[in-house]
Amino acid sequence: MSRTRAERTAGVRSATRLPSLTGMRFGAAFLVFTTHVAVSRPFADQGADDELAKWLGRAGFLGVSFFFTLSGFVLTWSARPGERLLPFWRRRLMKIFPNNVVAWLAGLLLMLGVGKQVTAGQLVPSLLLVHGWFPQMAIVGGTNGSTWSLACELAFYLLFPWLLRLVRRIPERWLWGAAGLVIVAMWLVPLAARLLPSEPSSPFQSVPWWRYWFTYFFPGTRVLDFLLGIVAARLVLSGRWIGPRLGPALLLLVPGYLLMALLPDAFGLVAPTAVPIVLVIAAAATRDAAHNRTFFAGRTMVWLGEVSFAFYLVHFLVVAYGPLHMASGDPAAGPTWSVPGMLAVSLASFLVSLVLSWALYSLVEKPAMRAWGRRRERPGRTSAPSVGPTR
Repeated sequence: MSRTRAERTAGVRSATRLPSLTGMRFGAAFLVFTTHVAVSRPFADQGADDELAKWLGRAGFLGVSFFFTLSGFVLTWSARPGERLLPFWRRRLMKIFPNNVVAWLAGLLLMLGVGKQVTAGQLVPSLLLVHGWFPQMAIVGGTNGSTWSLACELAFYLLFPWLLRLVRRIPERWLWGAAGLVIVAMWLVPLAARLLPSEPSSPFQSVPWWRYWFTYFFPGTRVLDFLLGIVAARLVLSGRWIGPRLGPALLLLVPGYLLMALLPDAFGLVAPTAVPIVLVIAAAATRDAAHNRTFFAGRTMVWLGEVSFAFYLVHFLVVAYGPLHMASGDPAAGPTWSVPGMLAVSLASFLVSLVLSWALYSLVEKPAMRAWGRRRERPGRTSAPSVGPTR
């Protein structure tokens, strides 16, 4: 399929690196860390636990939605004409599987070390990254509760070539309407979830488990986040993007998150932040394409963004088995921290997670990507099915 004239004109922008979006990845990962601290109920005071979980217990939901939408946006932004499917899939698998194997094994050893019962249902699906498809809490959690989202990412990568072709068939004048339809569909998901059983309850959120899984964990519904990113990238590349600048877009995350924290049932899990997230991503990409520097494009933020995937994988294990659950006195009684104590151990957990993520990135992710995850140009081999459009 050929690109439109406007998209060919915008080709120089599609080749532009997006350092601000790389830096933002760490902010999203930190939000997930914050939520896992909040829902671990670290205080001796139950009232403090309740308030912490109420206001920070869904911050990570915003972070995960950001990752999913960003994936669709960046893959569309970087898709090359005539790029073949198998090399594309090889690169994406090398991005997620080596890190996942290490995190999976670490989680298994920690579970065995504390005497937790381990079943095949926890082990095999999470190793193969298909556990998000199963509506059982133990299977979704696997050996490392963070990795459920990789099951979604794996599905996104497999579907991306066809989703991209579908979106490229949409006339440019209809792209905004297509984005609106995707957002409407995201609001319809929790409405459809109300048809599912109201039992059992979820131990993590005040949402029945079946509705929670269908709206938040199920790759078949989370593909809407990914699809929204694809449509947004095409809007930017075609020159039809109209949206606020980065500062106002970031501010819109606040009311979006407040809706997420306050809306009942599954309505507060995903949809409230869809619009602010896509506005932030498009605004940051537009700034980067125009070579206008942002805070997120600084060297430190970019480095943090590069290790953010590893941080996302290791932090859950640190929170679940590390300082937060090493209460003084009787460890079996669970965490009983005061506010200063909780802040101190949370900081310790963050720093430990950051060091471990640097090690995982340096020793596993980066070497794997260097060996198997690079684009390899092979002239004369463009007849195979392709990811990007052909001229």
